[in-house]
Amino acid sequence: MVNGRRSFKPSASRPGLLRRGLRLEIFTIAWNVIEGLVALGAGIAARSIALVGFGLDSWIEVTAGLALYWRLRKEARGEAAEAAEGKAVRIVSLTFLLLAAYVCYEAVTTLAHAEQPDNSLIGIILSAVSLIAMPVLGFAKLRTGKLLGSKALVADSKETFACSYLSFTLLLGLGAHFIFGWWWADPVAALLMVPWLTKEGIEGLKEENEE
Repeated sequence: MVNGRRSFKPSASRPGLLRRGLRLEIFTIAWNVIEGLVALGAGIAARSIALVGFGLDSWIEVTAGLALYWRLRKEARGEAAEAAEGKAVRIVSLTFLLLAAYVCYEAVTTLAHAEQPDNSLIGIILSAVSLIAMPVLGFAKLRTGKLLGSKALVADSKETFACSYLSFTLLLGLGAHFIFGWWWADPVAALLMVPWLTKEGIEGLKEENEE
């Protein structure tokens, strides 16, 4: 205490912030591996294109997390990582666009043929948990990225925030089907994911070309 006021320790050193960033990416990778496996398994079992699309997006997040972990690891070791990061951004961006095309095709086909998916309680629980966890993780990445002055980590935090939107649309679609029996809510929820997936892919390619 100083003059009756609590004193605070100075902000963490850059090596400490890098270690924090690495821990956040390790959690991101582990979370999305589990989430991806559960979502894909439940989605295939229920024939839910929205849930399958959510699961595939989780694996894109794993790829992005690995790329950023590699970049932060190199910086922690005093190595240059810009070139490797650029290649990773390009791969992830193209994957987003391919996923957007796949989800759009499957959702439109499902609606056209009136293929009714089964209810998925697992999917509802998964999307609800993700909707709570992703904003917390996103804020942690955003704060660490700003303290580091890392555009890559700040961008990754925005991607994590966007996952909250995907979780919300998934929960909305699965919940409407479960409660009201609106089978079409599932493919419509999948279609709501397409604009974000496309936006992320295009913006990633633009940023990579500008570097």
